[in-house]
Amino acid sequence: MRRAGFSSIRELSRYSGVEERQFFRLCQGLVMQTRVDVLMKIAEGLGISLMELLSIFAPEESSFAYSGFNSAFRQEYERLQAEMEQLRESVGREFEQASLDILESWLLNWPKVTEKVEENPQIPAKNILPLVKPVERLVQQWGVEIIAPIASEVPYNPHLHQLVQGTAQPGDRVTVTSAGYRKGDRLLWRAQVKVPTDDNLRIQGG
Repeated sequence: MRRAGFSSIRELSRYSGVEERQFFRLCQGLVMQTRVDVLMKIAEGLGISLMELLSIFAPEESSFAYSGFNSAFRQEYERLQAEMEQLRESVGREFEQASLDILESWLLNWPKVTEKVEENPQIPAKNILPLVKPVERLVQQWGVEIIAPIASEVPYNPHLHQLVQGTAQPGDRVTVTSAGYRKGDRLLWRAQVKVPTDDNLRIQGG
């Protein structure tokens, strides 16, 4: 302990973040009954490896101590790894949903802007199109897909489409007026659609 630069157990305890009683447990030969994460903190505080710590506090148990510790270490490591993976996935989902909430207005309105710009290249807004490419790539990396491009004609699907003009039955041809989005099997926002003008005229004429 003194070689590591600590003058007392209390000082080492504060430095390593381990309770003093854990150090007394080691001195009493209770190494194998001490949690692996605690041993790791103590070893780190002393600036030595886990195996060196074992050899100091349990030299008489030698190979048995090592094999037992290795088994306990593997179990503890796998448990901590599983917890970290669950935490990482949870944080990732929360971040993704929060980002989608922020991007909702852009996702729903930007396709309309790009369509107008493509129809009339003289619109100054064309200069800003490249600026949003990183956002589009980010959304694509998340697996978010557009349901159908604006102005495209698709079979009407009430699950994917919100009919905003005209009357249609599932399978009828409709025109997309506002892009919708989905992520895998999860629907984020339905695409807005309308019955094509020629269909409206035909219905009225009939």
